[in-house]
Amino acid sequence: MKQLTLIIFAFLSINYARSQEKESPYQTDLLKDGIWITTGLGLNAVGVIMIQNKAGLTEAEVLALDKKDIWKIDQWAAGYYSKNEDELSYLPFYASFALPIAFLPSDAERNNFGQISVLYLETMATVGAMFTITAGAVHKSRPLVYNESLSMRERRDNDAQRSFFGGHVAATSAATFFTAKVFQDFNPNSRAIPYVWTSAVAIPAFVGYLRTKSGKHFLTDNLIGFCVGAATGILVPEIHKKSNENLNLYPTAAFNIHGTGLNSRGLALSYTF
Repeated sequence: MKQLTLIIFAFLSINYARSQEKESPYQTDLLKDGIWITTGLGLNAVGVIMIQNKAGLTEAEVLALDKKDIWKIDQWAAGYYSKNEDELSYLPFYASFALPIAFLPSDAERNNFGQISVLYLETMATVGAMFTITAGAVHKSRPLVYNESLSMRERRDNDAQRSFFGGHVAATSAATFFTAKVFQDFNPNSRAIPYVWTSAVAIPAFVGYLRTKSGKHFLTDNLIGFCVGAATGILVPEIHKKSNENLNLYPTAAFNIHGTGLNSRGLALSYTF
């Protein structure tokens, strides 16, 4: 972890210097952004461990499942399963990750590639932390668990107990909304803005459709994932805008929790009225 932190700080310091060469709507800070990213990556690791240690259902618990216990808005998807849709969903999912870096149409954006990369890493680390910790803490059966044609082993698997919330959709919407937000901030008068935002909505919506058809998530799981990702993709660049002088992101001091010797460092967000 220490080596990873040093690498990240080195990456940030190099790109922070480069990001100041040309005018940008954003401002970054080596210490604050470094803490943000390393904290986000650390929470991702915690979430992954929680997911790996998550227990599956017993056979009796699987047999006791009843579609009527699901929210009515989700009942129609109970029992869905498709391996083809599952595999297909990974294509737009992975492709979306390249959008913020590949889609840099103006010289201003290309000249601030380093700064945009830092903001993008913060965005994905943040949404990843929220997803992994939630998926590790919340026990909710995927739609495929209600499919009686599947083997009991598949239905009992611990991976089948992390339906909430839709991680693929959250990550995809974070990437696409980040791309649209950055494009608009660098090109506020562009006629392409409506089309960029339309694409930002359409791509994660398509991923959500495939994830539901594949039996991985219910509708509400994907809707919440969409909102979490979209909010993260918009708010991270917005917080860093130079025009938002009232917003302040700063590292918190270490402290001791109830004499346990547990110290904590992180970021605090404040707004001055």
